[in-house]
Amino acid sequence: MRGGIGNALSVLDALSDRVNRGIEAFLAFLALGMSVLISVQVFSRYFLNHSLFWSEEIGRICLVWITFLGASAVYKRNGHLGLDFFVKFLPERLRFFLRLVVLVLGMAFFAIMVRYGISFAQFATIQKTAALGLPLAIPYAVLPVSGALFLLHGLSHLLRLLHDSGE
Repeated sequence: MRGGIGNALSVLDALSDRVNRGIEAFLAFLALGMSVLISVQVFSRYFLNHSLFWSEEIGRICLVWITFLGASAVYKRNGHLGLDFFVKFLPERLRFFLRLVVLVLGMAFFAIMVRYGISFAQFATIQKTAALGLPLAIPYAVLPVSGALFLLHGLSHLLRLLHDSGE
């Protein structure tokens, strides 16, 4: 069984790593674009006395996407804060079990994000943003996208935990 988990883990880790590198590059592009856009907006408003009415809306959409995609990228790297003060004092088997429960519950939540995120984004297609008239599905689409990324990384973490516990 360890060989099967090891093979699946190798494939899934490679996929998770590759996807995460792409997401991190996209995040850098979004952050840079948002920074330039907001800087141009500030310059335009205060020095040219002309406001770019659409820039705040685009900046807000970028920020929402940066937040959710960034959270998934940090999850991939196990970078989220955790309270492990008491967990460190537990026996090894109980720590393994708790980590397993946390991963499974997290993956259930991520699956809910995907399922209801798709429904919510579909519902929001008829609604439009105020300034540009873009479908609200654009900012809401990040829910199922990031949920799928979280699921991918969570499955990778789960297989890693199972593989490492069998050694």
